[in-house]
Amino acid sequence: MPVLTRLIPSPVVVDIRSGALDDLAGLLVDQRISASGKLAIAISGGSGAALRERLAPALPGASWYEVGGGTLDDAIKLADAMKSGRYDAVVGMGGGKIIDCAKFAAARIGLPLVAVATNLSHDGLCSPVATLDNDAGRGSYGVPNPIAIVIDLDVIREAPIRFVRSGVGDVISNISAVADWELSHRETGEQIDGLAAAMARQAGHAVLRHPGGCGDDEFLTVLAEGLVLTGISMSVAGDSRPASGACHEINHAFDLLYPKRAASHGEQCGLGAAFATYLRGDHEMSALMVDVLKRHGLPVLPSEIGFTVDEFVTAVEYAPQTRPGRYTILEHLGLSTEAIRDAYADYAKTVSS
Repeated sequence: MPVLTRLIPSPVVVDIRSGALDDLAGLLVDQRISASGKLAIAISGGSGAALRERLAPALPGASWYEVGGGTLDDAIKLADAMKSGRYDAVVGMGGGKIIDCAKFAAARIGLPLVAVATNLSHDGLCSPVATLDNDAGRGSYGVPNPIAIVIDLDVIREAPIRFVRSGVGDVISNISAVADWELSHRETGEQIDGLAAAMARQAGHAVLRHPGGCGDDEFLTVLAEGLVLTGISMSVAGDSRPASGACHEINHAFDLLYPKRAASHGEQCGLGAAFATYLRGDHEMSALMVDVLKRHGLPVLPSEIGFTVDEFVTAVEYAPQTRPGRYTILEHLGLSTEAIRDAYADYAKTVSS
């Protein structure tokens, strides 16, 4: 009888701990990612400069590239600048925008990427997707997974606390996203990848049910692991489905309808997940999400991120248009404007009680 297996695209190294950045040079040599030290390192203009000053002596063969922003043009310019350097690997060092630009540039020039995250704002640090602003708004581009992930908890604690909170909201939203995937399976016959769903859901529950706070090493480790596992779950599925349901549709609607006022990705996804879970009829899980989001200082009502009820209702109504073909609780219910308003009033009453 044949033994059937599958290969899972995943990093060869995941190093999450205090002081991890100090061992970056050794990791690159030990794992044979870059024995020569010929690296192209992408950094931001702000915090990246301090990291360059700190790490440059240990990486004498590296070339450093400052990334202007998080647009498709920025990523293409980065790739063009790097392509003649004969490097062994690309290192993306920074937040989500820098790592996404580095992921796209590394894929464009055919080099492996090492992701060095300086904050935990969302699951993009290990996902097979680069999200970049373009002339049409914002696009998602398929790229290989990073070959290594380095997360230094000392560096994470130096970033503003809102980045950690955003990551909390993003990972918790996995629970709602997987529930939407299961709903689609029941209603439309869409296939579920059980391993991808399990990874994403367990990452969400690990963060949801952890008693620690955003400043605790143990909690930060669980959050970082949850973000990494979520990224790998998307690679397993070959799609963002394990981590993107109605919660992310609502998030994208905020971004598209109110681009100048949108809150962080994780804040919007966490709010979207709590509301979508309430719409799904799982009021107990929605209440738990609300309690945990509140405990970590995340919004559970649109007014807490500067939106009116009317604006929230408009975003929810528009949300299905952001992911055509994706079936979630929003598509399933097909609520009218007034029905959304009534459902929100019930949700808000529950949250405030």
